[in-house]
This record gives sequence, structure tokens and C-alpha cells, in this order.
Amino acid sequence: MSSIIIVLPKLEDAKHIKDILARRGLTAAALCTTASMALSQVHQLDSGVVICSYRIRDMHYTQLAEYLPDYFDMLLLASTSELESAPHDMVTLTYPIRPNDLASTVEMMLTQLDRRLRKRKSQPKKRTEQEQNYINNAKWLLMERNHMTEQEAFRYIQKSSMDSGTNMVETAQMILLLIYDG
Repeated sequence: MSSIIIVLPKLEDAKHIKDILARRGLTAAALCTTASMALSQVHQLDSGVVICSYRIRDMHYTQLAEYLPDYFDMLLLASTSELESAPHDMVTLTYPIRPNDLASTVEMMLTQLDRRLRKRKSQPKKRTEQEQNYINNAKWLLMERNHMTEQEAFRYIQKSSMDSGTNMVETAQMILLLIYDG
């Protein structure tokens, strides 16, 4: 579940933003007056959006954006003149902020972030070189001993993996152990 962190120099302003979001059913996980406070909160949470102003007490907003992990996005609140120097790929809102615009933007950002994180989780994990070597060696042994083609050997490891409920690397290791012990 994604979280919202509000970073503004004045705590009263952060509370006001929190109240606006609460009226739309969005809960802020933390209110911070410095970027360092926000960063310590970020590392305790799974993912989310950091709402901050152009000016933060202990660092520039671009530094905070740099230090944010990729599972956090930033919403910059600033005047029109200040936004001219903001990066073009950063989500921004200009002062004065309309409550509906703020809530809609945060909802959109949270939705996009959740979609991006789900997509990343659904991608298969990359195998290490050692793991790939186990599979390749098991294929080679199956090809040599059982006169299989490379595709047949791969399919055998894959099917054995599914049948036994183990991953392909573990199945390849079992094949290597069985052949070398036998």
C-alpha cells in the first residue's frame, strides 16, 4: 500500500494539505518540516508520494528528489515562476492550490505508482550467472546422456520443475546430482 509524506517548512501548511487529502479519503503517513525527516520516513515505508514545496529547510527539492528511492514519486508545489526551473518530468502544482486538483493529482500518482510496482513484480526475476550455469550444465548432460536436443532438454527441466513444484535452478541441480551420483 502506497503512502503519502508531506514535506513543508511550516507544519501548519502540512496539516492543511493533510486535511484536504483526508476529505478525499487519502491518509498522510507523515508530516515533515525537513527533507531529512522525510527521507527517514521514506525508508520505513513500502512506496508512495512525497508532496513538497519548492523551498525546504535543509535541502533543495531537487536533492530530495535525487535521494528518493524509485518506489517513491514527488509532487512539487510551487509558484509559476519557480516551476519554470523545475524538471519537465516532475509532477507539479502551482500556488494557489485548488483542493480538488491536489487530491486528484495525488490519487493519479498513487495509481500510476501502484501500477508500475505491480508491473515490476510480475516481471520474471533475472537469473544469476551461476544459476544459468546450473541450467545449462543440466541441459548439456541431458543432451549427452539421453540424446536430447537442446529444446527437449530445456523442456524436460521445465516440466520436471513444474511437476515437482521447485524452480528450474533447483531442478537442474537435482538432475546434475542424480547424473553425477549415478
